Amino acid sequence: MAALATDAGMRSLHEQIAELGPWFHNLHLPQGVQTCPDHPLGDFPAFKWREIAPHVPADLGGWRVLDIGCNAGFYSFELAGRGARVTGIDMDPHYLRQARWAAEQFGCADRIEFRQMQIYDLMREDTRYDLVWFMGVLYHLRHPLLALDIVRRKTTRMLILQTLTMPGEEVAPVAREFPLDQRDAMLEPGWPKMAFIEHRLAGDPTNWWAPNHACVEAMLRASGFKVRARIAHECYRCEPTTGDPEISEMIETELCAATGRGLRDKSGRGDG
Repeated sequence: MAALATDAGMRSLHEQIAELGPWFHNLHLPQGVQTCPDHPLGDFPAFKWREIAPHVPADLGGWRVLDIGCNAGFYSFELAGRGARVTGIDMDPHYLRQARWAAEQFGCADRIEFRQMQIYDLMREDTRYDLVWFMGVLYHLRHPLLALDIVRRKTTRMLILQTLTMPGEEVAPVAREFPLDQRDAMLEPGWPKMAFIEHRLAGDPTNWWAPNHACVEAMLRASGFKVRARIAHECYRCEPTTGDPEISEMIETELCAATGRGLRDKSGRGDG
């Protein structure tokens, strides 16, 4: 009888997974069932997590974590499992339904909050986070540098960033100043470049950008991050640092204007 009850329970679980599909995250549920065992990328994102996990503190007790573009919550669950309190955000209600359901399966719903919002909405909130998890989102954004400026203001200890990149590992030395008539330098291998994708890449109309490796690191520095390590393919571990003082005020003014924070900032109430 117990075996029959277990079989019935597993059938019900499989039915719930099917009803919540399609899945992009292959979650390994406690019952021994996977949500997307035939994922075209393999056991995704578990294989990516295995590459990155050694570069993240094993004990995240007391840390507040923000998972941007959380999808079905794979990384949120792993980070909560290390003791963090996690906020996962995504703009797609389909993935958020999956994430909330999976949180109940994993028994960690009390440690994770899933919210439907855009990355730009973060500027309307005062909360800051010890760790910001920013995987597979940057190249989907029409305003990537604006997004990085926002992420910098929300990060107090660590940023983990992954983004699609164009081919090329070269990093050219770039002078802090060069004449207008010497723009040929921009054509050199290793100059920070970002390819714009007007139409579709891999059938996805939200794949807007493909920066090269040099550009990813340059954008991170320009936003106020120090790149500590390249920890996996297209994946970077960063820490917040002081930006260029010559342009920091200009960046802050533009950021506040772009996100509607200008009047609030002038009143003396910043984002904490």
